[in-house]
Amino acid sequence: MHDIDTVTADLVERAAGRLAGVVTKTPLEPNARLSSRVDARVWLKREDLQTVRSYKIRGAYNFIVQLDEATRARGVVCASAGNHAQGVAYACRRLGANGRVYVPGTTPRQKRERIATLGGAHIEVIVVGETYEDAFAASQEDARRTGATLVPAFDAVQTVAGQGTVALEIVEQLGFVPDVLVVPVGGGGLLAGITSWVGQRHPEIRVVGVEPAGATCMAAALEAGHPVRIEAVDSFVDGAAVREAGAVTYPLVRDSGAELTSVAEGAVCTEMLAMYQSDGVIAEPAGALATAALGDPVKVEPGQTVVCVVSGGNNDVSRYGEIVERSLIHEGIKHYFLVGFPQEPGALRQFLDEVLGPDDDITRFEYVKRNNRETGPALIGVELARPEDLDGLLHRLAASPLQVERVEPGSPLFHFLV
Repeated sequence: MHDIDTVTADLVERAAGRLAGVVTKTPLEPNARLSSRVDARVWLKREDLQTVRSYKIRGAYNFIVQLDEATRARGVVCASAGNHAQGVAYACRRLGANGRVYVPGTTPRQKRERIATLGGAHIEVIVVGETYEDAFAASQEDARRTGATLVPAFDAVQTVAGQGTVALEIVEQLGFVPDVLVVPVGGGGLLAGITSWVGQRHPEIRVVGVEPAGATCMAAALEAGHPVRIEAVDSFVDGAAVREAGAVTYPLVRDSGAELTSVAEGAVCTEMLAMYQSDGVIAEPAGALATAALGDPVKVEPGQTVVCVVSGGNNDVSRYGEIVERSLIHEGIKHYFLVGFPQEPGALRQFLDEVLGPDDDITRFEYVKRNNRETGPALIGVELARPEDLDGLLHRLAASPLQVERVEPGSPLFHFLV
């Protein structure tokens, strides 16, 4: 293992040499929708079109290819929410190494199947626990027990250097230096790699890292002065749902001068849908982090050249129902209520006629007490035509004889709905 200080621009450039012909030089595409949003020239670095549909192949391959023959023969092991594992699987198959991959139960089926397909006979996929940390602990134990080499998803010099090659490609493809580079952040490998290269070669570039609001481990580390374990993690942005920043990545990010911000998971969902419907880009949640933050909270100057990294496109189509739901809630269009109807006929009809607005729609109606359907409380999901219609609905509910409790986002009950 190299010393932390050896993560330099030179190390990133040497990694780029190893990766030549192995990874795809992914497209850098202008985006009219986002350019219009912020009145700037916005480009997307399409790592969702990478060999394994994410940038993670860069770090995984750069790590494994540097192992000597005897070490590689003992095998490798890794933990991953899905994308790093695909990079490891691809690298193992290409280099003839054998490996075991530990993934948490929250890893979408699509990613698990892709890992197995990419690795073929060289990879065994093992599902354990519910978080990345659970999988990581299992991978550490495996490495201790078997003598296999642990391939870190982000917290190793070789991994960080490989991820940093994204920045080198961006500048080469643009033909000039962008003003702003917006990067998704989980454990910090991509941000650390990019800033390690940019800081020495093009320090004038403003680099902004974007974390999911439900997993701000790098912000917590910067505030504490060292990596700390955050207790509550929203696993929706599975590619960036990390509880603790890395011992390698944290000081690199701390010393880089990069900005760090976060964006709500609901905003990520709204952006994923916009990318799909307007741009034809199928991004996974982590892949939409950078673009979701553009404009708010990441402000840019009119006319600037801005590059957002679309870090991955491994999204399970079965998740789109949840993505739409989270987006509607974030946009203030979807709302939930517990409504207690009085013990009299026509109460439901009265609710429909007098409480709902002309453009409101009931998207969910479910009696909470199965044995008391006519008089028990009902869970009602209401979809508004416009967010500003909520005040009228709340006023009519308050004026009605119904017992009503609004189910607020963030409440314990709400987590059972979405």
